[in-house]
Amino acid sequence: MNIKDIAVVDLFCGIGGLTHGFIREGFNVVAGIDIDHTCKFAFESNNNSKFISKSITEITAIEIEKLLGNAKIKILVGCAPCQPFSSYTFKDSEKKNSEKWKLLYEFQRLIIETKPHIISMENVSQLINFKKEPVFNDFIKTLELEGYFVHFEIVNSPEYGIPQNRKRLVLMASKLGPIVLIPKTHTKKNFVTVMDAIGELPPINDGEFNPKDKLHFARKLSPINKLRIKATPYGGGWKDWPEDLKLECHKKNSGKTYSSVYGRMKWEEPSPTMTTHCIGYGNGRFGHPEQDRGISLREASILQSFPKDYDFFDNADDFSTVMVARQIGNAVPVRLGEVIAKSIKKHLSI
Repeated sequence: MNIKDIAVVDLFCGIGGLTHGFIREGFNVVAGIDIDHTCKFAFESNNNSKFISKSITEITAIEIEKLLGNAKIKILVGCAPCQPFSSYTFKDSEKKNSEKWKLLYEFQRLIIETKPHIISMENVSQLINFKKEPVFNDFIKTLELEGYFVHFEIVNSPEYGIPQNRKRLVLMASKLGPIVLIPKTHTKKNFVTVMDAIGELPPINDGEFNPKDKLHFARKLSPINKLRIKATPYGGGWKDWPEDLKLECHKKNSGKTYSSVYGRMKWEEPSPTMTTHCIGYGNGRFGHPEQDRGISLREASILQSFPKDYDFFDNADDFSTVMVARQIGNAVPVRLGEVIAKSIKKHLSI
């Protein structure tokens, strides 16, 4: 089997984290599809692949088949928007967005209609426990009825060399025989740490960017938050502050459980999970280990295992930090894309 005989389409592609992992492993990702048109520049400029801005509910089998063409092996991959399956959403059933979890059924529809040889789906680990609606079980049963060998597991990202504590569900299925993820590549003895990932980046102040890299930008802190981070010791958080700096909510019993907010990362450990609010100092343990600021956009992207030269915007003088942070937080880590791609190569004996 020659890898040139394989074509891949990435559904819910975003800025191309999963796609980039496949491309680094030599696959031809012919197109990425996402409803968010703001992802077009980053996806196309880094991946030499076509971006289609369209809702998956509007995509037809004919369109997918045209993209995959006459490839001998056809692969469909993707990550349906995961907010409906998150821990936060689980806690409040009224916040569930049924339209979004139905996107997994749309993914299922396209699999049934296009019959790719191999599929892969990445999502939050809580999807397995989604009891309100049998979306995940339906997905698996449908694949098995369609003749797929199905494998899924919860991946602990540091065990595959990702410098971030991030547990994700990875499902793989193949019509060609049993398929599994490659063995874990790292243990606690050699996890990729925050220091390994971003330790060499030049220092910057909050509200400033590095002149050689405008993505290396840290959000400006308010005067009170500047005092708070200065009062935060290495690896510490708001519990280390003097009383006059603490928020009223943290003084209540209900607020004492949120120990990670306003925290600093540790150099010698993987980072916390990158979210769409990952450059907000008060939104998690997103404080820089040493510098008095939150992490920069570039640091967040590297912790998501994007290459240090990945381009996120066309005009460096006019871009939205909120938009880029959202794109980075929503992305599949590039390294996880590589792991999935390597697993498919092993399955196909390439």
